[in-house]
Amino acid sequence: MLDVHFARGIDAEELALRMGALRGARAESMTDGEMADLDVDAYPNRGPRSAVARIGEHAGWTFAITYGPYLDRLEEVSRDGVEAVHYHFNSEHPPTIVLYARDGRTVCGFGLCEEGHRYGQEPDLLLPDLVAAGILHPDGETHCDPDIDDYDERKRLGLAIFEERFGLSLPRAVLAEDSLPVYAIMGSPAPDFEEISAWAAANGRPRPSERLRLIPAGLRSDYERATNPQRWESRTRRVSVGRGAAIGTFHTSGVLNDPARQTER
Repeated sequence: MLDVHFARGIDAEELALRMGALRGARAESMTDGEMADLDVDAYPNRGPRSAVARIGEHAGWTFAITYGPYLDRLEEVSRDGVEAVHYHFNSEHPPTIVLYARDGRTVCGFGLCEEGHRYGQEPDLLLPDLVAAGILHPDGETHCDPDIDDYDERKRLGLAIFEERFGLSLPRAVLAEDSLPVYAIMGSPAPDFEEISAWAAANGRPRPSERLRLIPAGLRSDYERATNPQRWESRTRRVSVGRGAAIGTFHTSGVLNDPARQTER
């Protein structure tokens, strides 16, 4: 899963606040790979009901890469005249959705490869761009090439419209490799945070962040294995079934283009 909110007109701290962070709640910086170790779950019915975001700035836009349950903060992010874009990646169906908002309202957007269905208060704002790109006919409903052979290429064409129209750019290195400030934007801290933090300190393990107050999955596993082996074995068996949607996984098909470097979308 890849979910990014972009904003133009506010700084990174303000974006974090609009995403749900508390003022001054910035934690240490992390890469995408390091985020996978946090105890954050995309499935709130079985997870800690928490969400965090890596916040950064690139090419005139601030951005928030979120980890955890799906969150739509587009209209909140775009209030008071701010421009915002929400990019939510899906590998199959429903499609990857890209939406543009301004001044607290969703203006336009569409699903990649499903551009005939457009959203917002001005759904046809990008129709001329879709026609010029050879994706849709002027009627706004018929695809120029209804028999798609290369879905990835079609997605790149659709995403390029947002990139070129609004000057969006987010290279692979920024998404996955750069160490960016992390903020807790939703949810409750781990109820056993103090207990596990004290155990970590007593056993020479790095203590978890006091600001995020989330327990990294690796630390929790070690704590449970040491203090309650039966619970650890039960939890390990349960988690090992159907683990396919790890948080923090980087999907190359979700990379936004960096025009200066001519990287792939």
